[in-house]
Amino acid sequence: MITKFNDLECQQRRIRSQLEKNILAVLDHGKYIMGPEIEILEKQLADFTGVKNAISCASGTDALLLSLMAQGIGPGDIVFTSPFTFIATAEVIQLLGAVPVFVDIDPTTFNIDPGKLLKAISAITTGESSGHPLPQGLSKNCKPKAVIAVDLFGLPADYMAINRIAQDHNLFVIEDAAQSFGAEYQGKKACSLANVGCTSFFPAKPLGCYGDGGMCFTNDDEMAAVIESIRVHGKGTDKYDNIRIGINGRLDTIQAAVLLAKMSIFAEDIELRQQVARRYQKLFSGIDSLTIPQEPADCKSVWAQFSILARDTEQRDHIQKELNKMDIPTAIYYPKPLHQQKAFAHLGYQKGSFPASEDAAGRILSLPMHPYLEASQQELITESISLAI
Repeated sequence: MITKFNDLECQQRRIRSQLEKNILAVLDHGKYIMGPEIEILEKQLADFTGVKNAISCASGTDALLLSLMAQGIGPGDIVFTSPFTFIATAEVIQLLGAVPVFVDIDPTTFNIDPGKLLKAISAITTGESSGHPLPQGLSKNCKPKAVIAVDLFGLPADYMAINRIAQDHNLFVIEDAAQSFGAEYQGKKACSLANVGCTSFFPAKPLGCYGDGGMCFTNDDEMAAVIESIRVHGKGTDKYDNIRIGINGRLDTIQAAVLLAKMSIFAEDIELRQQVARRYQKLFSGIDSLTIPQEPADCKSVWAQFSILARDTEQRDHIQKELNKMDIPTAIYYPKPLHQQKAFAHLGYQKGSFPASEDAAGRILSLPMHPYLEASQQELITESISLAI
């Protein structure tokens, strides 16, 4: 009766024969690096998202890194992003010597707040941090160059507002769609909503492989060519013609074969995720002390997570403890915002710098969420939570 947090085994049973066929095909042709499945997958996912160019890579982190490198982001450049996300989003900024400037979230969507983004840009321009917290020791020579907006838990950020702000201030926008591949915003697919879209194929993602993997999406042919070059050590005409500094960022052929098998049921999985989310929302409708996630009218979430907000940390921890007694798995995404992580202590942000992110971190709890979650399992989960509070 008790579900898994993310039941990949159930999904695998559905497509096992196709998985084996695809993997055996790779073993037979032996092209384990940049084999034919890579090009097939890139074409299929470009068509799915409605974007001209899809460039596969080794991970979602590499997808973000490749996009920043292709844009020439480096020391002295400012990149705005959310503090309420996995470290990879800001990690890649720091790796290139650029400066992450955090912008607080909208407490209802958990995504970057466009109004606060505008305040952050204004604070940088004027040098006056009273309107928005800035990193300590920020040089006057540091210039705003980009925004990485995160589609947290499968829900796209507000790209109409973000892109408008970015256009007004000459900023490059990257969509961190690591959790939102398959989602929609105003009728457009995730990964098509910014200058470059980046996704992850980590196994637990809505479309996941059986290892690490990622992909960049862009309608800019020149940008796509640079990303393709950087992912293979900055290659030019061939791998021994190196025209720029790059990385080893290729997707394994076997992982592409796995993803091709999963794409055969992906549209159905998205609809099943929607059904599971709607069922949760209905079951939770009478529990007033919890805040339940909703979709804005112009969005279709892919529900990478179903994350509720408890009244406070004490209630959240009690719910988690009681569910654990019943072997119901839960997770906290994310227990500590990035501005409070030791890795970013040098930025000098303080407790209270980003109150919405800090509040969410103290109250959030993610419940089992996958396409094959049964109604009886969801009823048990919600009943157990109701009894716990």
